[in-house]
Amino acid sequence: MQISELKPAMNEVNLKAKIIELKEPREVMTKFGTATTLTEATLEDDSGSIKLTLWGKQADELEEGNEIEIIGGFTKEFREELQLGLGKKGSIKVI
Repeated sequence: MQISELKPAMNEVNLKAKIIELKEPREVMTKFGTATTLTEATLEDDSGSIKLTLWGKQADELEEGNEIEIIGGFTKEFREELQLGLGKKGSIKVI
């Protein structure tokens, strides 16, 4: 799947892309009242780019410039911006 094909509320998203930006992790409070780490990455492929939100340890092995594969991701709109996430069932790996 290509980034340009992504639409809001999609599940089971599988794609390969390059991390072109990886922001510093920051502490946030979840809607459930627990503190966790949020890391935002920008992914790019031949068709476009999208923001990827990574929670907790999901970003630990990642660096800018990595080619990655996402399996079982999902899309959502947050503040009128389409974003990609992993959730509990999704996975991310460097290829």
